[in-house]
Amino acid sequence: MGELETEEQRSRAEIATDLREMADQLDSDGDLTLELGGTRVRLDPTEPVTFKLEGESDWSEGDTEAKQSIEFELVWWREAKTAEEGTLDVQE
Repeated sequence: MGELETEEQRSRAEIATDLREMADQLDSDGDLTLELGGTRVRLDPTEPVTFKLEGESDWSEGDTEAKQSIEFELVWWREAKTAEEGTLDVQE
């Protein structure tokens, strides 16, 4: 199956640079390589790609801060006759 979840605190400028690089790679016909927190994943999305956006905020009475988050998700389908063919290429 191949799963990946990683996180790392970065500046807004660093995240913007990463998103621009990802957009450039997505716009080309080749693979995408993403790296975060020492983990690297190589992707080759097929057409069409579904783009999902999910956001939420969490605040309770008495809190002095509200947690806000946004998640981007790209979803595509790939031909695979074995589990290995359908697994993400993750390198740690």
